[in-house]
Amino acid sequence: MPDFLPSDIQLLSDQMGMLVAEQLRPLEEELSPDPRVAIPDEIAQLVRQRSHAAGMWSLTQPVEFGGKAAGALAQTAVRETLAAGHLRLARYVFGPDPGVLASVVGDLKEQYLNPLLRGEKRGAFAFTEPSGIAEHKPTWAIWDGDDLLISGRKSFVTGGGTADYYTVLINVEGSEGSSRPSGPAMIVIDRANAGVKIESEFHSLEGGSHVELSFDAARVPAWHLIGEVGEGMPRALGNIGHERLAVAAGMAGLSLWAVNLIDDRAKEIHRNGQRFGDREGVRLRYADLRIATYAARSVLYRSARLVDDRGDGAINEVMVAKVFCTEQAGFVIDQAVQLAGGGALVVGHPLERAYREVRSSRFTGGASDILRLNIARGRLEFDAGQV
Repeated sequence: MPDFLPSDIQLLSDQMGMLVAEQLRPLEEELSPDPRVAIPDEIAQLVRQRSHAAGMWSLTQPVEFGGKAAGALAQTAVRETLAAGHLRLARYVFGPDPGVLASVVGDLKEQYLNPLLRGEKRGAFAFTEPSGIAEHKPTWAIWDGDDLLISGRKSFVTGGGTADYYTVLINVEGSEGSSRPSGPAMIVIDRANAGVKIESEFHSLEGGSHVELSFDAARVPAWHLIGEVGEGMPRALGNIGHERLAVAAGMAGLSLWAVNLIDDRAKEIHRNGQRFGDREGVRLRYADLRIATYAARSVLYRSARLVDDRGDGAINEVMVAKVFCTEQAGFVIDQAVQLAGGGALVVGHPLERAYREVRSSRFTGGASDILRLNIARGRLEFDAGQV
């Protein structure tokens, strides 16, 4: 664990470690080794119950809903510890966070945010335009009285197949002589809206489920807007920033898991009678795993502290953490597979699953090269961050 963690955060991390080892690992061992077999609902529910009892479920939820609203450093520590367990059941440990709905009031709060946090409704974040779409015409909206008519497409909407509603980034178009506001906006669109269609559903390499949506003049009342027209991009990027730090923590934790796995491998006796780890070539690769993991964790925890100190002012540092931790994890897992041998490529081996996870992580929350361009733009055009 990195130095100088406050005692309360260290305690949270220790509690997560006990939850993983004592409560979740035995449930994980009951799962089918075939990753194509769905996790039984009764086991998922047991994970939620045990997470509640351990005080972990509410760490991502607002205090007003009985949550703990843990800060960035606290969430980073517990997410990394959970990821170091490399559990398929990890997805059920944390309760739903408010995302872009965090600041809504009135009907939006009563009809969407409250049911989300109670687990009665599911939402999905629709940000990405499909490749090949005309650059000048992203998902757009025009005013029609007090309603907005929304048209366009969104792809890679994670969890969209089971969502009750979507929070969608749109561009509200202005018209000559109109006093209506125009610009980017975030809006809530019900899945049951007559103008919404799921065009396709697909799965990514690590097993994530996504959909492509189309909107055909979907009529949405103006009270479904999240904040004001013109605030869409900052609200969307704020939500993605939380996701990026969470991905970075998960990948740092996965690197820890892989290093510990290779620890055990290095102590095994080779057929020549020596320990596998006594060979110089193994030690060189093993040292590289340790170096990469140490560096990634250092970047991760520094960035989390800056988020607690500066909030959105640490956007560049969060992007750095996301790029660096995911790419170092890719290196660590690749080298771990090399050291573990060909059996690590067999479907069902934990390293095989980790290999798929780390490759996908470099796209989640923004592809690495896109973030590199944004980091450069943040410094050169806005003098942002300390990177």
